[in-house]
Amino acid sequence: MTTHAIEARGLSKRYGDLVVLDGLDLEVQTGSVYGFLGPNGAGKSTTIKLMLDLIRPTAGSVTVLGHDAQHDGVLARSGVGYLPQQPRFHPYRTVRGVLGYMAHLTPRAPRGRVLRRRIDELLDQAGLAGKSRRRAGVLSGGERQRLGIAQALIGDPELLILDEPAAGLDPQGRREVLDLIEQLRGRATLFFSTHLLDDVQRVADTVGVLSSGGMIAEGPLDEILEAPAAAYTVRLRGETAAVRGRLEREPWVVGIDTHLRGEQELWEVQLAEERAGELLLGALVDAGGVDVAEFHTTDPSLEFAYFDLVGGAQ
Repeated sequence: MTTHAIEARGLSKRYGDLVVLDGLDLEVQTGSVYGFLGPNGAGKSTTIKLMLDLIRPTAGSVTVLGHDAQHDGVLARSGVGYLPQQPRFHPYRTVRGVLGYMAHLTPRAPRGRVLRRRIDELLDQAGLAGKSRRRAGVLSGGERQRLGIAQALIGDPELLILDEPAAGLDPQGRREVLDLIEQLRGRATLFFSTHLLDDVQRVADTVGVLSSGGMIAEGPLDEILEAPAAAYTVRLRGETAAVRGRLEREPWVVGIDTHLRGEQELWEVQLAEERAGELLLGALVDAGGVDVAEFHTTDPSLEFAYFDLVGGAQ
């Protein structure tokens, strides 16, 4: 078994003068849960289509399960289960019927009694056992996504590729989809794209961060998106612009997020060092024309690390 379920080298895709991907390098370790994170329009869905040989690259290559996706596309896809960004099912086909139909289209899917047992298992795992006779057209968004994941699993794939599996869902639907992804850990290599940092934090062990068609960081989640060491909530009155400008130039300040509260400003200050809290308080007390109405610690946010990483690549 190859150590890389997916490996891309110099992968590029252009449409005329429009550059969608530009020299992308990517490695997905076998058995990992890989979150492919980036803002909308960064090239995530294009990358997935190249992996599946649905479109051809302008330059570069990608191997899937040890097979070149462009030269051995059928072999590459044979061990892959795929959930598109917006799965569509025949609205009058039942939930069970959808899985049966997809099984007939999947060479690796079982047949006969084994298939019936397999469908029962997938319906139970996806939380749809009680809705097996319901028509697909009346499913909620979360139920439809879980049915999409179930159909991707019908052939017991080695690699599961999910394109924005929780996008556009309400909180309940998102939780149910992410719970299902978490249950699949260890059964196959999982690769999912998302623009939602919370999704990656919840289920991924490895992350690749895509921005403007290029990979700007890749590796273990806790190393790539390292949260600030400390954070403080500060409420101020007075002339704050000058003191904020001075603080933002300090090396121990990661970032300052500002919200207006009437005549006051509420700051969320992220710090690179825990001991920098004393420096922050001292700078505020010593600043002329500013009254400190509130000052207390809060939880550091990975969002600052993510947006700093993406913003620095623009």
